[in-house]
Amino acid sequence: MNQPKGSFAHLVCLNWQMDIAHRHKTIVETVADRARVTVAELAALTQCSEMTIRRDLESLESAGVLRRVHGGAERIPLSAIEPPYALRALSNTEAKRALARACSDLLADGESVVLDAGTTAVQIAKVLRGRRMTIAPLSVQVLCEIASDPTTSLLVPGGSVRPGEQTFVGEPAEQALGAVRFDTLILACCGLDAEAGATTHHLDDARVKRAALASATRVMAVVTADKLGKIAFGKVCSPQRLDLVVTDAPATAQPIKALRAIGVQVCTVPVNRES
Repeated sequence: MNQPKGSFAHLVCLNWQMDIAHRHKTIVETVADRARVTVAELAALTQCSEMTIRRDLESLESAGVLRRVHGGAERIPLSAIEPPYALRALSNTEAKRALARACSDLLADGESVVLDAGTTAVQIAKVLRGRRMTIAPLSVQVLCEIASDPTTSLLVPGGSVRPGEQTFVGEPAEQALGAVRFDTLILACCGLDAEAGATTHHLDDARVKRAALASATRVMAVVTADKLGKIAFGKVCSPQRLDLVVTDAPATAQPIKALRAIGVQVCTVPVNRES
């Protein structure tokens, strides 16, 4: 049951949800660090019961973040294949929130915006709630963040929904994006390199992103520092197509110097990483 905002029950519910998120993040980081860990060790680390930990492991395994083994869990080796959405949602959260706030400051009320898919885009959607804009989300997760906001006008591209990532893909989505014009595309790519440009892991996603690019007057790429200098499988666009790159990487980082050397404007966002 939904509780009224500000009520004691609502605050308890929020704290409970935050506790789960923090516990899941601790479990994922511990498994990644040690490769294999027992239920008893995780219970002691999180100060929860072993039954709670087993439920957590079941949930995290279903999300593709780890693999359960007898008495515990182990890390799933990740290659160049797209990391699971649930795993990415638990990483770099402070950086993504800071980037989201910076993106909001760069948008004007009344703009029409294509908001890309991904965990950073979800944080941007949260910040844009209450802004008077027209937003075309490229994933179900982003759509759900703003669907109940009466201030925002939604334009849903349609198409098929790709399992796991829940992005809108296929010819109907591409055609819908090509039929209108947008002021800004907020592009959340999987890799950004001064030579290879913006790239993504999935070819169907790349085609939808390119359709959005063709319909946007301004393109703003939002990239966490760990994706700078990286190259994924599907080409989205050249770096010269980007009007602005917003990132949490330090201005002295080599990938930023390389982008600026070819004339790409880069905005660096400071992040408090203590919390």
